[in-house]
Amino acid sequence: MTAPATLHLALPKGRMQEGVLKLLGDAGVSVRLGARGYRPTVSLPNVEAKLLKPQNIIEMLAAGTRDLGFAGADWVAELGVELVEVMDTGLDVVRLVAAAPEALVPGGILPDRPVVVASEYERLTTRWIQANCPPGSRFVRSYGATEAFPPEDADCIVDNTATGDTLRANQLRILGELMRSSTRLYASQRAWADPERRARIEDLALLLRSVLEARGRVLVEINIDVAGLPGLVEVLPCMREPTISLLHGNSGYAVKVAVRRDQLPALIPQIRARGGTDIVVSSPAQIVP
Repeated sequence: MTAPATLHLALPKGRMQEGVLKLLGDAGVSVRLGARGYRPTVSLPNVEAKLLKPQNIIEMLAAGTRDLGFAGADWVAELGVELVEVMDTGLDVVRLVAAAPEALVPGGILPDRPVVVASEYERLTTRWIQANCPPGSRFVRSYGATEAFPPEDADCIVDNTATGDTLRANQLRILGELMRSSTRLYASQRAWADPERRARIEDLALLLRSVLEARGRVLVEINIDVAGLPGLVEVLPCMREPTISLLHGNSGYAVKVAVRRDQLPALIPQIRARGGTDIVVSSPAQIVP
């Protein structure tokens, strides 16, 4: 029997790394990083991993030298490459926005003259300039700390922001949103077209989705007497149907449901009002629908 082909995985360096490694670890996939190396050891069989900057991950996936990897949707859009988006992890959510000093844009309107716009995102920014700025406006590339350019070195910027705090600290006003981004798992076109590689990529995505599903839910266990069961079930949200089992001595029922975490504040009082007792709330590690 032929051994499975090696799957080439790209893991991100920088701000995305912690969230991605935590997600993999919670899915049971351990990643051991060397002190200085760029080739971590992954516990999945026949998987070889390399640490790369997210922009390089996208380029390597497009070139086909990596089979799958984690990167931001903003850089996929900026580089304009064709990749397969396997899943959105929902991690590191940011908005790519245009912003300018408050003094320059009273009422949020650009001055009627050419402006200079600084950004690391040349392709996306040039498109925004063409659609929103006076003729003669131009792009200037930044290499980090883009918010420091105005007002002396640029009139406006295009940059990503999670909370807007950095923009506000630099007295910058948001003029518009170009797109929203997050950390996503991408596959190369070549790997996705290979049935064996695609199946293994989909298996990994299933594990990761089970962790993300579990992070948003809690398990609620309740005891209820026989008469109270119908009324309790009426108020219980769940993924499909609650799990119900008899208590010792047929004295009532034990009910278990997986509910969204944000439903708990309203749900617990309703359970008590319907006669539920001995309520236990716990966090699942993984949920596979």
